[in-house]
Amino acid sequence: MPLLEICCYGIDCAVTAQLAGADRIELCAAPKEGGLTPSAGVLRKVKERVSIPVHPIIRPRGGDFCYTDAEFDTMLADIAFVRELGYPGLVIGMLDGEGHIDMPRMKRVMDEAKGMAVTFHRAFDMCQNPNQALEQLTDLGVARILTSGQQQTAELGLSLLRELKQHSRAPIIMAGAGVRLSNLEKFVEAGIDEMHSSAGQSVPSPMRYRKAGVSMSADAEADEFNRYCVDGDVVAAMKAVLVASQKAT
Repeated sequence: MPLLEICCYGIDCAVTAQLAGADRIELCAAPKEGGLTPSAGVLRKVKERVSIPVHPIIRPRGGDFCYTDAEFDTMLADIAFVRELGYPGLVIGMLDGEGHIDMPRMKRVMDEAKGMAVTFHRAFDMCQNPNQALEQLTDLGVARILTSGQQQTAELGLSLLRELKQHSRAPIIMAGAGVRLSNLEKFVEAGIDEMHSSAGQSVPSPMRYRKAGVSMSADAEADEFNRYCVDGDVVAAMKAVLVASQKAT
């Protein structure tokens, strides 16, 4: 049966996703940055409360995937920490300045994460040559590649997703970016084995008093009285679609 991974920003989201039937969780912080490494406290508490596989993202900042030496050292320290906590896998990705997989650093990552399932995230969608990158990541031994098929959404990238799946000798091709209940069956029909979705909704803040004219965000237009949460009903509905697709075969 196709597997459903839910992207979770915090412990409440992770617990909700598990209760709703998610198969695996990608654990992140900072949704507006596209996902950053969770805090030590979140990592510890999620490990205590969530029993399905959880793969934390290792990403020290937003923006591109070409890291300084200091940033890379931070990533290695974070890998050591999540491994010490007993997480079964992690999510990471890095490119060089020319848009190719940063092979020397990824080899170091694979050594440091030995015994863990490594997902190469959507840095793949920013690389110059996806077919070459697939071969390099195969040689490195990554477990899966999270990709939108190098398009803004995975639905637009379905043709490359099919091609990558056809040519992959080992890594699982996991569709991500705009994977929703409304288009989930398209990925199932395309033979994609794993789906990655936020299955999220915007939830209003419980704050009744709201100070006007003061913002904690550099973006003056940001609404700080709404936050992202996983929608358990959507997760359950997506899981039901995947279960039904398996029964149909």
